[in-house]
Amino acid sequence: MTLLDKVEIISGSFTHVGKVRKENEDSLRLCDPEDEFTAVNGHLYAIADGMGGYALGDKASSLALETFFDTFYDSDGIPTMQKIKVGIQNANLSVYQTAQKLGVGRMGTTLTAVNIKGHHLYIGHVGDTRAYLVRHGKATCVTNDHTRVGELVRMKMLTPEKVRTHNQRSVLEKCLGFNLFVQPDVFKIGVQNDDILILCSDGIWSVIEDDEFAEIASSKTEVNVLSEKIGEAALSRDHDDNLSVIVLHLKQLNHFKDENDEKKEWSLQKIFRHFVK
Repeated sequence: MTLLDKVEIISGSFTHVGKVRKENEDSLRLCDPEDEFTAVNGHLYAIADGMGGYALGDKASSLALETFFDTFYDSDGIPTMQKIKVGIQNANLSVYQTAQKLGVGRMGTTLTAVNIKGHHLYIGHVGDTRAYLVRHGKATCVTNDHTRVGELVRMKMLTPEKVRTHNQRSVLEKCLGFNLFVQPDVFKIGVQNDDILILCSDGIWSVIEDDEFAEIASSKTEVNVLSEKIGEAALSRDHDDNLSVIVLHLKQLNHFKDENDEKKEWSLQKIFRHFVK
């Protein structure tokens, strides 16, 4: 059985430069459901938000996604969690090395990626782009913001509701490209038929409340319309950032068993060989 058997995952996306910025430093990447890589590796999607105020944010985000996808697809026989982790580490190294070669100082970006295999959702995450799971009319953010404010929430010194209006909301504690090494969050959760996934940059979630994500996602419209509705709702409000969102409808999942995750041995050298110089 391949991953494509009885699987129907529908995707939609929206990206916009916003009202203030001159360049869109967000990047999105969606897999092709009919591609041979998807049949073997599952459905892979990712979003990256290049850091404004530093050099070449658009290049940082696009390079990070390119490197992440190349690493993931070039890692046959490797457990999924390790593919995601090393894919993000390679993306970090690629952005860091590019900044050094170009002599532009620091380049930085966030990255949030999801890989759907059967009824498992594998997530890799660095920064403050977010992944939401919408189920039975409720939206739950399944990622942690790697920001000063996010840390205050985890320490219970600040309520999640106050994050959006905090004046240090966008101060990142962790991102790709600033250091040689990065430790991403990598984990998996269960998903069900008819779940909705939303990946979005902070330009979206800073002005869209969790309940509103759930309300829009529960409207039973096509996902390309859902992504546009979320983007346009954010665009209608006061903000100074780029806006990007990916919406996924897990319409029909299968019972694929990921045999790679049962393997205990994997070759770090194999994954790194194209990226470490």
